[in-house]
Parts: sequence; structure tokens; C-alpha cells
Amino acid sequence: MTIGLLGYQTTISDAITIAGTGVHSGAAVSITFHPAEADSGIVFQRVHDRRVISEYRAVSSQVGNTDLCTVLGFSAATSIATIEHVMAALYALGLDNVLIEVHGAEMPIMDGSSSVFIDAIDQVGLTPLAVKRRYIRVTKRVRVESGASWAEFSPYDGTRFEVEIDFDCPLIGRQAWKGDLTPATFRTELARARTFGFMRDVERLWAAGYALGSSLENSVVISDDNTVINVEGLRFKDEFVRHKTLDAVGDLSLAGAPFIGCYRSYRGGHKMNANALKALLSDRSAYEVVETSSPRARPGQRELIAVTAPEFAPWSA
Repeated sequence: MTIGLLGYQTTISDAITIAGTGVHSGAAVSITFHPAEADSGIVFQRVHDRRVISEYRAVSSQVGNTDLCTVLGFSAATSIATIEHVMAALYALGLDNVLIEVHGAEMPIMDGSSSVFIDAIDQVGLTPLAVKRRYIRVTKRVRVESGASWAEFSPYDGTRFEVEIDFDCPLIGRQAWKGDLTPATFRTELARARTFGFMRDVERLWAAGYALGSSLENSVVISDDNTVINVEGLRFKDEFVRHKTLDAVGDLSLAGAPFIGCYRSYRGGHKMNANALKALLSDRSAYEVVETSSPRARPGQRELIAVTAPEFAPWSA
């Protein structure tokens, strides 16, 4: 039974600690998920020597750099990076309130997907809280463009992702993933899709201080002759677009509440996802904040009750 489907807010039932390596820093990092009270949201605390040096609520207004990953905060000394795979797992399973204690500057990359985080949450389970979940319901189309790339939100009865990528690489080419987001769909079709990169970019990234922890254990690597270097090959034939969709799930979770609508993107990425979300939340005529009046997995319009925005304000810090 998935508690997240009941229309009430949730938290985790017990603390979880996960340790690994930061994909960009190459440093050992660990995170601990703690249960949190209703309306707390997802909160990240960066901790050093038992002292909290920064705290960020996982919302759009706290997003800094989005070049290679999604970062909360605007200073390298206090920011928390590569949150998208963790956030995708929390969002897809219906977790609303969690305090994440971070010992390091970024999330552990694990195998480059969300599967480890899903497994860890499954071990402790979810606890329902006595407060109804609120949603951001898209009421009109909102679109952003950058060159040939674009992304848009549109009204839809459910939560749907339609992500398309187009790489100048014969191995990848043009791929698309389309589907309604449910815990079951995320588990079977998206959670195991790994991050990927090109061997030709490695030296440039290393020189810039990125990808220092990247390896064949946590990334799909494409060689100069357009083949997958990893001995085990791909987990899905279209693993590349599935991972891009996983990233989009994590990035859009920073709305601060689940959204009801369809998100489409073409040749997008972290920056495009962030810009589309900011465009939606900055247009108060493009959405309304609602809560469910009956325990359904995908609430229809008759089960939604509008609530006043100041009570929730997912776009605020």
C-alpha cells in the first residue's frame, strides 16, 4: 500500500542514512533522512562538525547553479548540489516532509540513478500525517524557449511528463518518454536510469573541477566512437531519455508541492526545467493551489478544493 496515494501529507517512518561519493567533488559524503512534521516540506541542512552551516527548503526560489546539476544556495561554501536524484525519489513516492542532513557539499551519486534512494525509503516506509496534501494545478499553458530548446506546462488531469531529447550522437539520437507519473511507473520505468556523459568531455570537466567522482560505477559513458564503455551496457534501450525524465521529476519537485498538469520539454535540462518552473510560479493566473477532498491517487477536478495561496506559497523561500 502506498501511503502517498491517500491525499494526506506524509513523512518517512524512521531515519535513513546513505553514504557514498559526490559525483562532482569526488569526496565521501553522507546524508540522513529524518521524519518531519506536516507542512515542513523538504528541508536540506548542510552540516559540518555537528554544526549546521546552511539550511534550504527545497523550493524554486532557493535554486542557484543549474549548469550540470541542480544546486540549492548561491555560495559554494554553503550550497548543496546534485539534489535532483534524491528529490525525484521523494516526489515520486509521495513524500512531503523530510529533513535531510547532509555531511558534504552534494548528494552521494550512488549508481547514478534514484534506485538506491527508493530502496532505502522502502525499508522504513511512509507515515501519513493528519494534514491534507496541497497541489499546484496548472490552469493555462506556460512555455519557455532557448534556441531550439523549449519546455512548457499545460493543464492535465493528473501528473504527466513528455520529455524528448535530440543528441548529435548516433547512439542516442532522438528519443522520447511519455507517461503519467505514479510511484509504480517511476519505480519500473525511470528510477534505474543512470546519468550519462561523453568521454570527450571528461578532461574539460576535470579541469573545471567537475565530475571528479564520476566513474563507470555511477555513469553511462559514451566513447569517442559512439559506443557504451560500461561492460554491462544499458539498462534500457532508451536509458538516456529516461534519465532526463528522472532529472525533470526531481527539478520540478522544487515547486514545493506536487503539480497537476502536463510537463513537456524538447532538448531540455536542469536549466530549462528550472526556468519553466519559475515561469509557471511567477504567473499567478497560470495555476491555483488546491487540496483533495477524497483519497484518490489522481484527483479529478471534482475532488479538488481551491485554497488561498498565502496559506501555502510554494514559490517562497
